[in-house]
Amino acid sequence: MSEIYDKLNKCLKSVRAETDFRPEVALILGSGLGAYADQMKIEHVIDYHEIEGFPVSTVAGHAGRFVFGYVSDIPVVAMQGRVHYYEGYPMSDVVLPTRLMGLLGAKALILTNASGGIQEGMHAGDLMLITDQISDFVPSPLIGQNPDELGVRFPDMSHIYDGKLQEAVRTAAGRLGISLKEGVYIQLTGPNYESPAEIRMCKAIGADAVGMSTACEAIAANHMGMKICGISCISNLAAGIAKHPLTHAKVQESADRVAPLFQKLVTESIVEISKVI
Repeated sequence: MSEIYDKLNKCLKSVRAETDFRPEVALILGSGLGAYADQMKIEHVIDYHEIEGFPVSTVAGHAGRFVFGYVSDIPVVAMQGRVHYYEGYPMSDVVLPTRLMGLLGAKALILTNASGGIQEGMHAGDLMLITDQISDFVPSPLIGQNPDELGVRFPDMSHIYDGKLQEAVRTAAGRLGISLKEGVYIQLTGPNYESPAEIRMCKAIGADAVGMSTACEAIAANHMGMKICGISCISNLAAGIAKHPLTHAKVQESADRVAPLFQKLVTESIVEISKVI
């Protein structure tokens, strides 16, 4: 058994000692969406500190706990706060929570984040369905010994974001009358925001939105056979496009402003996704 899988199993045992809840859908709540979990019909809550060997978020505004409960009678596990590579964790720890939710039973993963808009015509407050990703600028979470129990050594990444799940989100947005952008998400390391030249590079290679999470989690989830969709809240325009300096406070402010709309979309998307998994 690999060290990664051994550590993952210890976390799994810690959680199972607290609850036998079996989710169908896993949800990672990005900046501005943390309060969404409080609207669920909550069955159990586990603080990350209570799980043996579990990485703990150090970012302000990330609560740092698993919430187990129901969204429209669909069993869901939600992460209130994620860990990031820029916090100093090895990439295997960054994706450990994603893998753990898969082992707990989740078949589908909904990834959310706050990101910088690159695509022409974007505005702060837009929502973007992630159709593909670029992760070349952060280490792959699959580097090192492969835990064969999770997936194959060389997994295919042709369709990281599941087509049926994407269509489910489009259906949900249409029903709610929410305008939904679509595009490619690129993950950079952070924690610094990008320079204008770096944003020009991102745009040149096909990115529509940029952030500091998500892509690595999608790779890990895809590796173990989970179906994935992703939604970005465009909390700001990226450097060189925005007319003012970028700050975390501004990002949080924009994410908080659009949160009620985002939350409605997530709920409706969970309902639609439950029909196709």
